Formats: sequence, C-alpha cells, structure tokens
Amino acid sequence: MILTDRIREKHDGALGNRLDIKVLLRLLSCSMTIEKRLRRRFIEQFDTTLPRFDVLAALERHHEGVTMGELSRSLLVSNGNVTALVRQLESDGHVSSQPAPEDRRRYIVALTPQGRAHFEELAAAHHGWIGAMFDRVPDAQMAELYDLLAILKRSLGSEGEESE
Repeated sequence: MILTDRIREKHDGALGNRLDIKVLLRLLSCSMTIEKRLRRRFIEQFDTTLPRFDVLAALERHHEGVTMGELSRSLLVSNGNVTALVRQLESDGHVSSQPAPEDRRRYIVALTPQGRAHFEELAAAHHGWIGAMFDRVPDAQMAELYDLLAILKRSLGSEGEESE
C-alpha cells in the first residue's frame, strides 16, 4: 500500500483527466488530515483547542499587544469569535485585556507571563507534530512543494478576488 492510500480523498481520485480538481482535492485532504490531527492532539495532550493556540500564537508575535479588531483580522475570524476565545484565555490567566489609552471603547489584548510560558509549551509540541507529519518528505521536495504552492498562491491572487 502506498502512503496516499491511507488517507481517503473525495471521489477517491476518480475524476478522469481533471488534474486541477484532483490537485484541489489532494490539497484539501492533506490540509484536513493535518488539521484534524492537530485538533485531536491539542485536546488529548493539553486540554486546549487549535483556535485557542492560534490566538496565543498571534499574540506571541505582538509583544506589545493588539486590539481585538486587529487580532480578529490577523486570524481571519469574526470579532465575536475572537472575543469568546480571549475571554476563555483571560479566565485561564493566559491573556490580559485592557482599554486602549486613546480610545477606551477598544481593548488591547496581550499574553501574560503565564500565557507566554503556556504558548511556548504548546508551540514546542506543535512544531514536533508538524515535523513528524512532514518527516517522510525529503527536504528538496519540501522546498519544491513550497515553491509550487507559491505559484498557486500567485495564480489565486491574480484572479482578482479578495483574500478570505
């Protein structure tokens, strides 16, 4: 059995000569498999969720903190989703939120020292999981795949629609 046989694809790859659709479905099946594994491992090993990890990762990149609006835009999710996640993380002591000095209607969200330590633990596990999932792809092919996906990304960008 070859490795791709272990992960099902929609239509089981039976789309005749539509290589564009086959590539799309293969990308989706790989992406969904990776995401499912990450979600399951975060729950099982850390009793947390992938969206909570994403919020911590975004805040880790902004040491000075960010507004809730900036955070939702960087995560590509609604303000309501971010607010719920931030409130959960705040109740766990991982983030703090304070009114912005220039506009008290806006809130600045930042990692707490406890949140930074928690994120570092999660990130180390995340890096290990990703490394293991990509371990059987030789470095040269990984670089080639990265370059090929850049070409696809440019093609998508030239179509003229906004990024989602």
